[in-house]
Amino acid sequence: MGKTFEEMQEMYREVVRRFNKIELREWNAQGAMIELSKQVGELAKQVMIKEKYYALTDEVPDVDERLGNEMADVIAQVMRLADCYQIDLERAFLSAREDENQYLISRGV
Repeated sequence: MGKTFEEMQEMYREVVRRFNKIELREWNAQGAMIELSKQVGELAKQVMIKEKYYALTDEVPDVDERLGNEMADVIAQVMRLADCYQIDLERAFLSAREDENQYLISRGV
């Protein structure tokens, strides 16, 4: 493991390039947003299973692994959407965390 954020982005970009060869058309921001919404729904389902909101008769095997996979899928689609808009996601993340930090400092915490 131990990859940088940039390496993970490039890894996913390669996956996207490969998918583009078999999909009917290249995804734009709209396609990425629809897929992101779908992935969030799949993540929500795994959370519902994990937190026992569904009346399932047996334990669901590998729920923690599926939770992690769905979280990773959500991150991947956010990366894809950022690429559609040429947003440096790493820089945006760091900037947003700095904004939060400054707000918390202003509140004395």
